[in-house]
Amino acid sequence: MVSTLAQWRKQPEKRSGFRKSFRGLFKEHGVIERCEDEYMLHLAAEFSRFKNLMVLWAMHPWERDARLAHHVLHQAHPPAIAVEIACTRSAEDLLGARKAYQALFHHSLEEDVAFHAKDKPYCSLLVGLVSAYRYEGPKVNEDTAKAEAKALGAALKKKEAAAVENGEVVRILTTRSKPHLVETFKHYKELHGKHIHEDLGSEETLIREAVQCLAAPEMYFSQVMEAALREGADHHGKEALARVAVTRSDVDMDGIRAAYQEQFGARLEDAVAACAHGHFKDALLSLIAGGK
Repeated sequence: MVSTLAQWRKQPEKRSGFRKSFRGLFKEHGVIERCEDEYMLHLAAEFSRFKNLMVLWAMHPWERDARLAHHVLHQAHPPAIAVEIACTRSAEDLLGARKAYQALFHHSLEEDVAFHAKDKPYCSLLVGLVSAYRYEGPKVNEDTAKAEAKALGAALKKKEAAAVENGEVVRILTTRSKPHLVETFKHYKELHGKHIHEDLGSEETLIREAVQCLAAPEMYFSQVMEAALREGADHHGKEALARVAVTRSDVDMDGIRAAYQEQFGARLEDAVAACAHGHFKDALLSLIAGGK
């Protein structure tokens, strides 16, 4: 297309022929070929998505996470992306994102989360999650994991207070290592006969997201992708396609693809190919499947 701009200089008949050959984009309208408004809006959206994906891909991961978090906090979006960043990054990468946030916006991520969520019941939990620097070794104290599984069960059964405001719940989810939490949630199922997320009510969305991101990120991201690919997904949902493809491509995309296949009975790359278009589709498939 770019080379054509030079080759077709001073040749309006070439551009006329181009318009006539694209019946979906142009329609005869008296003496001109008129652009179809709906198609142009669709084309603009696809170009915008491709541009946004490439900008995200080109950024340093710490800057990318800092900008994603800042956008969420200052556009009054649900905090799911902040939870993703806090719970699925390594301790060093989360610390790096916090450093980048300060350098870019002259505030700490923690203070902005605390300010923007100050009237929300999940404020303490979210501040704790973004402030965490977790132990990343493999050692787990089984007795402690069992005791904390019991503590979580007791907190979720209390009717007088929301679990998201419970001090023990906040302490466990914001300080324990991911291997420790995996064991804790395993013991929870053994003690209570169901997974912890099954005991969370509709008002405990942030805890459910944190639990999944900490203990089963591949399953979580496969569900995010499935929601983004649904017919009728809103703008924010569709943005998740590029966000997840870019941020997880070098981390656990093979696991996300496997989790998607297991949960939804289809290949993620096939679902993306059926939903996306043009260069945006090609870029997504390159990040998701990598030529496989």
